[in-house]
Amino acid sequence: MCKLIEWPNYDQTDAFRLNKVINEPDFLPLHVVRQFAQAATLVRAQRGKLVATPLGKSMLSDVKQGSLLAILFHLAFWHMDLGYFGRGLLGSWPQADTGVVLWSLSVCANDWQSAEKLTRLCTIPEPAMFSKTWDRTPWAMEAKILRPLLWFGLLEHRSEKIPSGRFGEHRFYRKAELFDRLLAFDVQVDLSEGARH
Repeated sequence: MCKLIEWPNYDQTDAFRLNKVINEPDFLPLHVVRQFAQAATLVRAQRGKLVATPLGKSMLSDVKQGSLLAILFHLAFWHMDLGYFGRGLLGSWPQADTGVVLWSLSVCANDWQSAEKLTRLCTIPEPAMFSKTWDRTPWAMEAKILRPLLWFGLLEHRSEKIPSGRFGEHRFYRKAELFDRLLAFDVQVDLSEGARH
């Protein structure tokens, strides 16, 4: 599987540099695909192996393959807890507001934006998040929204080394062509007159 799977923004050589034996959780692409497929009941464990369920086998037909991405996308963002990928950082935030975040990304992620800026533009902040000494919100946004969108092919990613640092890098995201093809929004804004607060 390590030789078969290509994954956005995943350096396989670096990930396996320190491991001689690779378990599934050590290989993020396979782990994510299994988590999503199992949550969608496309596969199940049987005698230590994953086997396709009748639903999983039916998805192989040409007619149903077109809906697989939409089904897995809906399941991942609205029915699964993506907090695992953020190591529980900030609980369910911002995944609890996925609809608002996705609509906001549809408006602001046309050009390259940093994860920090997208977090400010696209999420609903909670005051408790800013009570610590460092801002954890961009990491939670990346782990629970931006990277999963990258995995689904809805975002593009690039990074730039920080000139003054040896290890850090700035990460930037923008919408991929698939974003507007997969997602459509019907947002109506109330334009009432007078004070709105």
